Amino acid sequence: MHPHALKASVGVGGPPALRQRVALRALHRGSAMVLALFVVVHLLGHLAGLAGAAAHQAVLEALRWVYRQPVVEALLLSCVLFQAGSGLVLLWRGRGRRRGTVARLQALSGGYLALFLAIHTGAVFQARAQGLDTNLPFAAAGMQVQPWPWFFVPYYFLAVWAFWTHVGCALYWNLPPTVRTKALVLALCLGVLWGACLVALLAGGFHAMEIPAPYLAPLAALAGRG
Repeated sequence: MHPHALKASVGVGGPPALRQRVALRALHRGSAMVLALFVVVHLLGHLAGLAGAAAHQAVLEALRWVYRQPVVEALLLSCVLFQAGSGLVLLWRGRGRRRGTVARLQALSGGYLALFLAIHTGAVFQARAQGLDTNLPFAAAGMQVQPWPWFFVPYYFLAVWAFWTHVGCALYWNLPPTVRTKALVLALCLGVLWGACLVALLAGGFHAMEIPAPYLAPLAALAGRG
């Protein structure tokens, strides 16, 4: 069901289940806005890697001064957990009711984002527990040990694509009809280009990547080479 149609169908005396669904969507949207701001800044920080690992590290340290403040980090982690959980609930509840390409794109991209957030957040906290800096070499390590590029290339590309696709779908539902299709197409193109750029960066396509052994060892061990 179209989000606006769902909202319009719920009055003060509407069915409790429907009111809960609308409330969950509203909370999902609110946490998404907080998380989207962080993700955009995070992705822009990765683009600093185009100027080299040192430039990326300098930008990363500046950003960490903000988002690793205990209150900010707790808020972001709460948003990640809620966004992934509520997204999966909405995905399940909407099964069989979606009509049209945009609704399906929104569901597909949202489902992948929930999966990515769970994997990526877990990997980051595991690395930090082991004393590893979750910097550019951490992200790029998976591109350097076979057969892991077969996993990490689509893993990162689809994450960026899914993020911008989800943003584009949200814009589509909320912008005037005269511009909403253009906004969605622009977001889709941005996702493809940004995703390809990030994958090329992590694979050493712009600068040679020097990955310290502690980042490579776990991947080599999992591949049976450790």
